[in-house]
Amino acid sequence: MTLRWPMPRRDLPSAQEAARILAAKRTRPQRRPPPPMGRALNKTLREFDARFGQGSGALEARWREVVGPEIAKRTEPVKLTKGRNGGPSSLDIRVAGPAAAIIQHQAHEILARVNLFLGAEAVQKLRIVQGPLQHKHERPAKAARRLPPLDAAAEAGLAQDLAAAPDGKLKAALLALGRGVLRQSRARAEGN
Repeated sequence: MTLRWPMPRRDLPSAQEAARILAAKRTRPQRRPPPPMGRALNKTLREFDARFGQGSGALEARWREVVGPEIAKRTEPVKLTKGRNGGPSSLDIRVAGPAAAIIQHQAHEILARVNLFLGAEAVQKLRIVQGPLQHKHERPAKAARRLPPLDAAAEAGLAQDLAAAPDGKLKAALLALGRGVLRQSRARAEGN
């Protein structure tokens, strides 16, 4: 058996002709990446939002504005359940401990405010679940009042007490701590 080597073809284009052909015509179409997922889902999300309303996510984000600061301190929305076959929708709210009785008396007011936010008759029932709240309320910071500086006698006494300590960061920190403690104790004594 004899192996035949392919014979060189004489009808192949030259290098210049091949470059010209490839520049004019691509052999395969360029692959395009798929469109971004967000763009593909925008239309569907808009349809769902129009059909089913804002939902509990929007309610959670604006709960304090919807029900007011006093009720929001003691409650948080847990779940918004749509009724089946046109049945009544319900909103589950978590209430911190003994405040449940107070919130139960304010249920009609809470429902009215929630329906004002979500749309007329969006929620017909309010279900109260007792338990610890998951969110952390931001308390407004108290205005820090500046304490007056120590008088010369108190400063000298503090320096004398720390005279045996070696110089450095530790001594500076102990001086600052001592000044703060002496200022606060003097402010308490004057406040009484």
